[in-house]
Amino acid sequence: MKTQTLHNQLVEWRHDLHMHPQISFEEEYASNKVTSLLKEFGIEVHQGIARTGVVGVLKKGKSSKSIGIRADMDALPIHEINNFNYKSKFENRMHACGHDGHTTMLLGAAKYLSEKGNFNGTVYFIFQPDEENTFGARTMIDEGLFEKFSIDEVYAMHNIPNMKIGTFGTRKGVITASENLFEIDIKAKGGHAALPHMGVDAITVGSQIAVALQSIVSRKLNPADNGIVSITEFITDGKKNVLPGNVKMTGDARALSKKTNEIIASKMLQIVEGICSAHGVDGSVKYETTCPVTFNSKDQADSATNAAISLLGNENCDGDIEPRLFSEDFSIMSEEKPGCFVLMGNGTEGSHAKPLHSPDYDFNDELLVIGSSYWSELVEQQLK
Repeated sequence: MKTQTLHNQLVEWRHDLHMHPQISFEEEYASNKVTSLLKEFGIEVHQGIARTGVVGVLKKGKSSKSIGIRADMDALPIHEINNFNYKSKFENRMHACGHDGHTTMLLGAAKYLSEKGNFNGTVYFIFQPDEENTFGARTMIDEGLFEKFSIDEVYAMHNIPNMKIGTFGTRKGVITASENLFEIDIKAKGGHAALPHMGVDAITVGSQIAVALQSIVSRKLNPADNGIVSITEFITDGKKNVLPGNVKMTGDARALSKKTNEIIASKMLQIVEGICSAHGVDGSVKYETTCPVTFNSKDQADSATNAAISLLGNENCDGDIEPRLFSEDFSIMSEEKPGCFVLMGNGTEGSHAKPLHSPDYDFNDELLVIGSSYWSELVEQQLK
């Protein structure tokens, strides 16, 4: 592995970042650490893009070719329950998605490439805020990421718990789903709990809608098309002896194509209007796509897979994995530039196999050398 000699430093950096998590657009600790280290490596640094975003620029040789590699820096508002000595120092703040590891792997690649990199062209190291709320990539782009920097192609990586360490996956085309937030408002007629016939209980209407929404995926979509519809909040204005007159339901829908997303939105509106009409109440739906599907360009997916095979061997690499139904705001970058989003295994045991966003999840330190070596391999392959 190219960065094997950096192992101890990588672990130290990652543990330090893990202990100091900050959420969306507040990632000052990570931003300052990234900036300090990049400068130490002799890399040109640009700060303050999307508040805490950082771009490092490393050029060697005379070629005009370039590559961008993105790592996310933000944590989550989750209280960590792990007991190791580098657990989060802050209440309700935790790197529960591995962004501390993603940042560290890109830092490791930056150090290696600045000292030993054999390439001809320019590498842009993109350290992005606010991936979790999906505003970070868009804000960096709006503030001139692709105008200030001549980036030909862009790549990003995510660790995957319960996937064997040292394994790699990606695919051509759609690799992650769109995220679509919805809000359903029901305005009925509340009343006394002992006199339900004199009003319209909004809980009863809302409950019927919540159950009926599950028929969209099971009965309205082609079984070959993946989608998810989840109610995440059910809020009423009722009390112990008062039937509520209003219900607000919010939720999250995922889809792997624009067509599937349109079907989900259309059927949701039909269900809400139909059930509300049957009860003689008013219902409305707000449906917003906050993050599009992540699309991998063919050439970049091939390049990403070839670099992985060179590093890990053909038996540990899959260039045609099944798409995943989580969302990723790297999708916004890969809409602007040819790009590829790749996955690497975080391990199959202990905290490394816990689901992302779990309070007992932890990024696997074994992946630090693998991931930073992968980025180094990809850069040297693409900028020959």
